[in-house]
Amino acid sequence: MQGPCEIEPELALGAAAERTFCPASRRHYVLLAAILASALGFIDGSVVSVAMPAMRADLGASLADAQWISNAYALALAALILVGGGAGDKFGLRKTFIAGIVLFILASMACAAAPSTSTLILSRGVQGVGAAFMVPGSLAIIAKAYPKEERGRAIGIWAASSALTTAIGPVFGGLLLSVFGDAAWRVIFAINLPLGVLAVAMLLRVPADRPTGDRKLDVAGAVLATLAFGAMSYGLTTLSAENAGSGGGSAATLPLILGAILLVGFIAWERSRKAPMIDLSLFAIVPFSGANIATFVLYFALSGILFYLPMLLIAGWGLGEATTAFIFLPLSVAIAGLSGPVGRLSDAVGPRLPITAGSLVVALAFGGLAAISGAGVHRFWSGAFPMMVLMGLGMALVVSPLSTAVMTSVNDEDTGAASGINNAISRIAGLMAVAAMGAFAAHRYASAVGSERALVPGYGEPTSSPLPEALEAARVTASDAAFSGIAWIMCAFCVASALVAWLTQQSKSDEPSGDAAAD
Repeated sequence: MQGPCEIEPELALGAAAERTFCPASRRHYVLLAAILASALGFIDGSVVSVAMPAMRADLGASLADAQWISNAYALALAALILVGGGAGDKFGLRKTFIAGIVLFILASMACAAAPSTSTLILSRGVQGVGAAFMVPGSLAIIAKAYPKEERGRAIGIWAASSALTTAIGPVFGGLLLSVFGDAAWRVIFAINLPLGVLAVAMLLRVPADRPTGDRKLDVAGAVLATLAFGAMSYGLTTLSAENAGSGGGSAATLPLILGAILLVGFIAWERSRKAPMIDLSLFAIVPFSGANIATFVLYFALSGILFYLPMLLIAGWGLGEATTAFIFLPLSVAIAGLSGPVGRLSDAVGPRLPITAGSLVVALAFGGLAAISGAGVHRFWSGAFPMMVLMGLGMALVVSPLSTAVMTSVNDEDTGAASGINNAISRIAGLMAVAAMGAFAAHRYASAVGSERALVPGYGEPTSSPLPEALEAARVTASDAAFSGIAWIMCAFCVASALVAWLTQQSKSDEPSGDAAAD
């Protein structure tokens, strides 16, 4: 076998070029475009949470409206992300990637100009469709453009840059809102236009890749998944309106039942297909199922906190958006800085211990948030922010080992499918958390306010004019009570994640030794 040093440089370059669709002189365009596109998707999700009170104040949106502003995007992305990945194989990565970016930025412009809540929700759904074709393409096109020996470095640059933009994005958005007022939320969407156009321009400077197969897209499966999770989200969101005292009654029952029926139909459809969107047979593997259950439970908790905490801080505690945006910083910084060392730890001891320990650390952080808000302690830098730092450290312990657990639990030929399933599950968890916890928050808030409910804004809704002192005190106390309840529930979910990981994952000591395997 020849070693690298025994190959002539010209031959080595030629061999590398044959393995990729992109000439070496233009690969940096692919990398920069992937970084920009990832920034669009990652920033959008986190900045919207910080901007939500401003959107509600500007558009007069209710808590249920706020849930749909988030969930319209999350629903489309979660249901279609596997189809988006398959489209890249079928039609070519560059073509699909560009189409996703273009749709995303057009929908972003519609969001920026939205005259009403319903228009914004619809535009967010279209934005999620674009993201479903854009997000999986950002990493896949790097892997296809770079030869194997250069791929790791390129992906490392992409990951570090994505973490940096994810960390800076909410702070930048919060600063805009603090300086220019509630209407500045539109600029947060409009800024996607120059970033997206630049990404497309770079992609047009590289040649098109060839489709890798005649894989059929599971459009029917995607439609069933969208309808199933959409119906369940609608039912849970309707409960928020009911518990807030704005009607609803038993209107939530039918969509919840319909969603469950459609979900069963989706599973039956996937089982009947030769090439399903989701290979359900993988769930027979205990470590794979356990890792995905832990993913769902943990990301349910994380998404619920990151959606409802900014509402408490801005509308309840009266903090500025720029200050509130810092709650997202520890998560991005910790994952970016610690994923490498934690990944090596996971390789050495197995994923069981770090996932379990990390989930418990996150549980401790959420329990701390629950205790702080429940006691009416309105301190950000000495109270809430340290808990978010602790949460970031816990998630840093989990993210890399959880991915490792998913990927190593299946055969090599199934790693792509396994990664896609895990990605979709984490997004579905966020979708369900925002929908379900809204009903809880509305009920807890209304109960705490009591007979004065009609005189104060809803949970997370900024006041348009100063309230009488007694009503303001009741509103703040009710906000604290609602979020404290959410945080305690999320704390319990994190403990459940730790338990699932401990029972289903392996440590290195559990693996058979070479001699035992030989015997």
